[in-house]
Amino acid sequence: MKEITRINHVGLRVASLEVARGFYEKLGFDFIVGPVGPEPVAVMEHPSGININFILNASAGKKQNVLMDVPDKHTGFTHIALEVTDLAAAQAYLESISYTITEGPIVTPQGASFIFIRDPDDNVIEFHQPAS
Repeated sequence: MKEITRINHVGLRVASLEVARGFYEKLGFDFIVGPVGPEPVAVMEHPSGININFILNASAGKKQNVLMDVPDKHTGFTHIALEVTDLAAAQAYLESISYTITEGPIVTPQGASFIFIRDPDDNVIEFHQPAS
């Protein structure tokens, strides 16, 4: 469909707006609005234009990420990949704020490299530096 121009936003179901907001602010996202609507939803946006909608209706209690942490592989979006210009600098920053690198760095044969972290709700975030 040629009318599609880009991804407008990513929706993440979270247990706590306060916790999610604090985590993503450290990644450079700015709080825009929320909670609004019947779900309800809160919105944060990065200066790069990446927009995240937090759906604030997660069930109480810590649960496994059913797309990543259980033996049965369910369909669905498994992670978001954020492109970075300098993966080593991104990794150093993440480690300086005590965000755990859960996988990587991984380098593909073509030269792309990436690392992964988890947010407080166990959503997976990839930081991806394309091959040069």
